[in-house]
Amino acid sequence: MLVFLWLMLLAYAEFVSTADLNSNVYSSPPSQVRSIFLLAGQSNMSGRGGVINSTWDGIVPIQSQPKPSKILRLSAGLQWVEANEPLHRDIDVNATCGVGPGMVFANTLLNINPRIGVIGLVPCAVGSRMGTKISQWGRGTYLYNQLLRRAKAAAALQVGGRFRIRALLWYQGESDTTNPQDASLYKMRLERFFTNLRVDLKLPALPIIQVALASGQGPFVDTVRQAQFGIHLRNVKTIDARGLPMQPDNLHLSTPAQVQLGEKFAKAFAATG
Repeated sequence: MLVFLWLMLLAYAEFVSTADLNSNVYSSPPSQVRSIFLLAGQSNMSGRGGVINSTWDGIVPIQSQPKPSKILRLSAGLQWVEANEPLHRDIDVNATCGVGPGMVFANTLLNINPRIGVIGLVPCAVGSRMGTKISQWGRGTYLYNQLLRRAKAAAALQVGGRFRIRALLWYQGESDTTNPQDASLYKMRLERFFTNLRVDLKLPALPIIQVALASGQGPFVDTVRQAQFGIHLRNVKTIDARGLPMQPDNLHLSTPAQVQLGEKFAKAFAATG
């Protein structure tokens, strides 16, 4: 048993060490870095754009292209590396990741406000093969603890006190549409999650931009959407994904949809002032 565990740890270490072989690694952020953005939720946040039958087509739209030294990502090994698609390749490891909204968000934000400086993206979304319910993101769960750990690690790598968490981008809820109880409890659980995260990060006014569902795994999509639009916590904005083009599975957003979503995220954040 001990031998098996040791082999598993070696395999994970090898995965982490090779995941970013083609990226520039930064032991500490460049001095001009200013802004961290947390990306969390499930599969549509981690990105399935261009993924069909568990294979990514490898097509990266111009809006998602990397900007060396301008957009960084925090790897699974907690190192700053050059950000490129798929952003969640070493985080959402039990599924095939493709294009998500994160790179488009960062590129659009740089176009809106070039003075924002270098952007640090912290991928934390996990869709896996079965999705993740809001109850799996509650305080004390593995997903919550991982989000908190990665957020704190990113903030700890600050330079001159200017590197700080600016917002949480959140897209989740498809898995809560299968069960009427989960759907009915969604608003309470989501508000608790947002509140606890702000408390644990010591950021009581942290801007949160969430997505109202475009799709779901079950029949209670409208119930969850109503809960999302019913959140009235301070500094929480809701953008709508309904109507964006879908993949053939009618569950995941296509690459063009992810481009539109990333732009919506950026405009919503820019409007926060």
